[in-house]
Amino acid sequence: MSARTLIRDARVISMDPAIGDLDRGAILIEGTRIVEVAPSLSADDAEQIDGSGWIVTPGFVDTHRHTWQSAMRHTYADLDPMQYFAEVLGRIGPSYEADDVRIGNLLGAVCALSAGTTTMVDWSHIQNTPEHSDAAIEGLRAAGIRGVFAHGWPLVVDDSWRVESRLGHPQDIRRVRDQYFSSDDQLLTLAMAARGPEEAAPDVAFDDLRLARELGIRTTVHVGAYARNADHHAVAQYHAAGLLGDDMTFVHCNRLHLEELQMIADAGATVSLGAHCEMNSAGIGDIPLDKVLSLGIRPSLSGDTETKCTGDMFTQMKMIFAHYRSWIGGGHSQVADPVPLKMRDVLEFATVQGARAVGMESHIGSLTPGKQADLVCIRATDPNLGPVLNPVAAVVLAAHEGNVDSVMVAGEFVKRDGRMTRIDTRKVVDEAHGSQERISARARARA
Repeated sequence: MSARTLIRDARVISMDPAIGDLDRGAILIEGTRIVEVAPSLSADDAEQIDGSGWIVTPGFVDTHRHTWQSAMRHTYADLDPMQYFAEVLGRIGPSYEADDVRIGNLLGAVCALSAGTTTMVDWSHIQNTPEHSDAAIEGLRAAGIRGVFAHGWPLVVDDSWRVESRLGHPQDIRRVRDQYFSSDDQLLTLAMAARGPEEAAPDVAFDDLRLARELGIRTTVHVGAYARNADHHAVAQYHAAGLLGDDMTFVHCNRLHLEELQMIADAGATVSLGAHCEMNSAGIGDIPLDKVLSLGIRPSLSGDTETKCTGDMFTQMKMIFAHYRSWIGGGHSQVADPVPLKMRDVLEFATVQGARAVGMESHIGSLTPGKQADLVCIRATDPNLGPVLNPVAAVVLAAHEGNVDSVMVAGEFVKRDGRMTRIDTRKVVDEAHGSQERISARARARA
C-alpha cells in the first residue's frame, strides 16, 4: 500500500463546489492523490497530522513566470520598461551560460514552492543552446515543483528572433519532447512559449503553433502588451487563419481589442494576468480584468518577471483584487455593467483557473478526491491572520509566504514546519549570488 497521510481538524477551502469549505475538516492522502475530504475521517494506518491551526487550500498555479531571471531580481521596476527589453533580453539574456539558467530556475521554483505555488509555467525564452534547455529542466526537477517547461527561443544581441522574425521555433523542442517529456503523466510537462504574430512574421507564428499541436502540447503567447502591439491584432490573425483554439493561453492582453477578447472567449482559450508586474510596467496598458470577466473569461494569475515585481501568488491575489475594486469604484471601466468581484473569485483564479490554463483541471486546482495531492497549509494562528473569521478573506487579503507552514506536491511535503525539505535554501541563494556576479560581468563586457 502507498504511504497514507491524514490531515485532521483543519479549516479546508476545497474549491470544489461539491465539497465546499469545512470549518473543521480532514483530508486523507494516499500516495500522490487525495482519497477523501470530509468533516471527520479516521485512518489508523496513516501518518496523523494535527491541522487545527491551519487553513488548507489547493496549491496555487502560476501560469507565466520567466523563472530564469530569478537571480537578477528587483532591478528594473524603477526604469523605463523599454530598458528591460533592451537590457534583460538584449544584453543580460545573451550573457547567460547554461548553468546560470539552472540556478535561476532552481531559485525561482524553490521560492515559488515556499510561497505555496505548487505548479508553475516556466516561460523560458532563454534557449540559447540545447544545454540551456537541459539546465532549465534540471533546475525545475531539483526543486520538486510541478512544472510546465514552456520552451521558447534564443536570446541574441540583435532582434532577429523578436522583430518580424523569419526564424521558426527552434527545432530542438523535438529533442526536448522525446528526451524529457515522452510521457505526459509526470511532474514536469512541456509547452511552447511562442512569439506569436507580434514578434514573428504571421506565417512563421502559424507554423510554430502547428508544430506545438503536432507535438501534442499547449501554447502560451504574449499579446497586447504596450501600444506597439495593439495594432498587430495577433488574436484576430490566429482567428482568421482558423488556428485559435482552447489549447492556447494569452498572456497580458492589456491592449487587446474587445472583439479579440470575444474571440478568445468563443474559442475556450485562457488568459493569464500578471497584476503586480503589469501595474509596475508603465505603458503596458490597463489590466483588462473588467473586460474579460464581462465576456465570461475567468483568468489565471502570473508572477511574470521578478526583475520588476514579486512573483508569489499571495501578492498577485492582493494586487488584482485591490486594482479591480479601485478601477471599478473610480469609474474607470468602460464596461457598462462590470461583474462584481469577490475574494473567492480571486482565489479561484489562483487555483482552479490556473489548473485549466495549463490543461490540468482534472488533476489539480481543487481539493477533490482523485486529484493530485497538491496543497498549501497556512498558519491561521499567526498574528497577521488570527483570529480568522473568513478563511478565504484571510488568504486573499492578508496571508504571505511567512504564514505558509507546509506545502505538498503530489503527496510529498516539499515544505514542512516552515522549512523546505529537499533544498538548502541558503546554499541556493549563495549559488544564485555567484551566478548573478558572473552574468553581470559578462554583460558589462558586452557593453
